[in-house]
Amino acid sequence: MARFNLDDYETVESRIKRFTEAYPDGRITTDWANEFADFPDKARWVVKAKVFLSAGDQANGLVKATGYASETDGTGGANNVDALANCETSAIGRALANMGMSGNKRASREEMQKVQAVADHATLDWMAKLEELNTKTELKALYAEALRNQAPKQVLDEITAKGKTAK
Repeated sequence: MARFNLDDYETVESRIKRFTEAYPDGRITTDWANEFADFPDKARWVVKAKVFLSAGDQANGLVKATGYASETDGTGGANNVDALANCETSAIGRALANMGMSGNKRASREEMQKVQAVADHATLDWMAKLEELNTKTELKALYAEALRNQAPKQVLDEITAKGKTAK
């Protein structure tokens, strides 16, 4: 289980809204920043976002902030449907954070949802291993492995609890 509160993080949509309110003539542009040949095994997207405070700044190439993001097709969540759009949103969120529009946390809520999904998946993997084991020796080995790999405290506690009743 992730050790943070998603409510502490602002969405990219909220950052964009604050930006457009503060800079009604502002511009955000995005560019695809990689070639598929860079990542031959799966389609991986790299997007660069640029923030301009006005149309004049854009015309003169006066970038206020930039942000990059990368996503890989088929890796879960929005990436199963449209990794490029997900990547673009992430790049915009990072560019706005680089400009100082990051709410009370630098990372966006969308970025932290990805972290939470990975942490939740990792916890499920440990718990699946735990279900397969029954002896104290097996559980001690699993605990040592989980500790080495910095498994969440919840996982370590579950292994310990099962170990107390194992033979």
